[in-house]
Amino acid sequence: MTTETKTVGIQSLQIGLNILEILAMEKEPLKFTDIQNLTAMTKSNLYKYLSTLSQFGLIYRNPHTNAYTLGHKLVQLGNVALGQSSLIEVVIPYFKKITERTNLTVLLAVPSKKGPLISYILAADYGINIGAQMGTHLPLTSSSGVIFSAFEKDIFLKEWEEEERSKFNESELQQFQVEKENTRGLFFASKTEPLVKHVSSFSVPILNFNNELLGIITIVGITETVPKSVDHLSGQYVLNVAMEISEYFGYRK
Repeated sequence: MTTETKTVGIQSLQIGLNILEILAMEKEPLKFTDIQNLTAMTKSNLYKYLSTLSQFGLIYRNPHTNAYTLGHKLVQLGNVALGQSSLIEVVIPYFKKITERTNLTVLLAVPSKKGPLISYILAADYGINIGAQMGTHLPLTSSSGVIFSAFEKDIFLKEWEEEERSKFNESELQQFQVEKENTRGLFFASKTEPLVKHVSSFSVPILNFNNELLGIITIVGITETVPKSVDHLSGQYVLNVAMEISEYFGYRK
């Protein structure tokens, strides 16, 4: 005889969280009737939940439009949660799994005014010259540079791109633009020997709840061992890791 273990939850709390999730997913203010239609709750019950959530600052009712949005308290709690976990602390265990699976070096690059800045490196067991080290700014011609160009929204952090692009001829500019558009769709960029002979790389983005670029995971190794397509098993694995980290920081497709 087997005993099935069930998780017991607090129904009222689940209903309240469901209302918060609806407000978050709709991404625009909702009126009382909108929320009622989406939750199928009675007017009296919904009113009680909205009043309680408003009281604790979890939602906000605009007195002029009577529409509801997420409240300031959630922003405060979110900032505290993010502050408790730096990006490097979050990625370290994932990077260990990547190196164990691929036997390749893993870099974390973060956005800066001078392009992607390497802030963490987890090297594979064998030693190779990857052409960069901690504190190095990576060029636009690197896979990290392509990801940065494709996903970084802050124009003040992309002034470096104009300088980098000035080094390209017309053919290279056209090729780069195509590569950039493909990268936006695939969430994946690869480069063959961009910095050092016989050393290639591919990169994927880490995004947050606002679809902003938090960091870039770059896999580096001897050219023959580095996947050049997102369809490769290792490429898919690293992309899935990046998506999992992104979801931790609130990213949703």
